Amino acid sequence: MKATHVVVTGANEVELQDLEIDSESLEPHQVLIETECSFISAGTELANYTAVEPLVRVPGSWCCYPYRPGYGNVGIVRATGSAVTAYGPGRRVFSHGGHAAFVIVDLETELLIEVPEALAPDLAAASRMAGVSLTALVVAELVGNPWVVVYGLGPVGNLAAQAFGIRGCRVIGVDPVGSRRDLARTCGIEQVIGGESVDVPAEIESLTGGRLAAVTVDSVGHSAVAIEALAATADYGQLILLGSPRASVETDITRFLSDVHLRGVVVRGALEWRLPMYDVPRTRGFSQFSKQQMIFDWVADGRLDVASLVSHRMKPEQIKDAYEGLLKKPGTYTGVVLDWK
Repeated sequence: MKATHVVVTGANEVELQDLEIDSESLEPHQVLIETECSFISAGTELANYTAVEPLVRVPGSWCCYPYRPGYGNVGIVRATGSAVTAYGPGRRVFSHGGHAAFVIVDLETELLIEVPEALAPDLAAASRMAGVSLTALVVAELVGNPWVVVYGLGPVGNLAAQAFGIRGCRVIGVDPVGSRRDLARTCGIEQVIGGESVDVPAEIESLTGGRLAAVTVDSVGHSAVAIEALAATADYGQLILLGSPRASVETDITRFLSDVHLRGVVVRGALEWRLPMYDVPRTRGFSQFSKQQMIFDWVADGRLDVASLVSHRMKPEQIKDAYEGLLKKPGTYTGVVLDWK
């Protein structure tokens, strides 16, 4: 069958294409899903759309042009392979499927989880970014109610800050953009600082009573931000790299490493794809599946505010406008759901 897909064909070029998918002969562990909503990841997708990510020009890479974007999809199961018993036709499910009218998910390698009835499909799709954000919470070692400073209050940083707050941490959000700071306050992040006239390191030192942060999080994915975050990290604290660094920065790496070494700071990577897709028997570790279950619980009971981050609901035919809005008007376009219904 033919299914409409969003395809990035080159730098700053995106369109809809009807592509053939094999829905008539599903493999035993595959599930065919008709998409209701998908959510745009402004970080990863825009980096690939604008060719900031160099792999877009490397043949055979995961994002090489032509690239099919997206990894937050909610839809209805329409058919299943012979070995699938947990997800019957008609069930609403969440997956890491892309922006397409129909997607096929293989349960042996990909995530699939049922969406709670109380959760609207657009919010379930938008919760995808929390899956990125909560990886910082998963890898952090928290004792008591520590000070946590999150740098960058876009969707990923905002949700990370909310998550640490839910866990009882004292959270400070940092962002130079006023609209993002305002949105963070709307989402319940009380201590928010930034702006041209603000001395951020001095503010952090004042708010923490000179102790600095037990945990700092770079949600921007910029090496210069990580360097700034290290200075706000307490001795024996943790610096968590949540955003994926892509832009090159000229710096004295010895100075950075010396500070880490002399002060006993632990630097932790928080790439979500390092977690197993499903729970591993006889372990207490998180998986993508258990993390998403927790996210659904938190969104459904109102603890995690995803709704405030969704600024636009657009049709797939408006994908170019959606990308350009997220790229050029980030204060207005804070999160975009594509409505495939």
